[in-house]
Amino acid sequence: MKARDTSGFFDSYAHDFDAIYGGRQMIFNRLIDRLFRRSMRLRYRKTILGCHPVEGKTALDIGCGPGHYGIALAKMGMETVWGVDFAPAMIEIAIKKAVAAEVESTSRFIVDDFLKFNFNRTFDYTILMGFMDYIVDPSAVIAKALSITTSKSFFSFPDSGGFLAWQRRRRYRRRCDLFMYRRDEIDKLFRGMPCASFEIEKISRDFFVTAHMSK
Repeated sequence: MKARDTSGFFDSYAHDFDAIYGGRQMIFNRLIDRLFRRSMRLRYRKTILGCHPVEGKTALDIGCGPGHYGIALAKMGMETVWGVDFAPAMIEIAIKKAVAAEVESTSRFIVDDFLKFNFNRTFDYTILMGFMDYIVDPSAVIAKALSITTSKSFFSFPDSGGFLAWQRRRRYRRRCDLFMYRRDEIDKLFRGMPCASFEIEKISRDFFVTAHMSK
């Protein structure tokens, strides 16, 4: 599942990545954030709104990074949230944030490879935001995510067209492998999957996909 040193890149990038959500950037960085990272904020809001109701529900954030999604849901009253990421520095930040937010009793963050880890349970919601960008075998990841989801699964896929895609390819070419998609490619991926229905929505530089496991 891991491509060219993806784990190492995100382990070293953990604190900078966390700052994207935290509002600690300088003025220039905030401008870059508005121009190039608008999708990150849009998909965050759409995912949090999609994970309703939260009472008595569970969620798994796959490629959770510093835990923003899971901790937000836990603070809203979700019964249990899990996060899994193969970058230890990301999980270290997530655990510290859960403690600071006083949601450590309902949160669990794991350093592991999603495809290799045996969860031995299901979740009402699964979240894969900014994760498919780095996946060599997207079908395997989608199939496993859906297999442990009982209600809805949320995915983001980076759009392969446009200036933002070109700019991002240039930035990442020496960092780690990057995979980008057309809408028809995403549609084809999900048509063979065991979900009741799915929707693909274009948001800024990404496609946002909601897969429903029951009608």
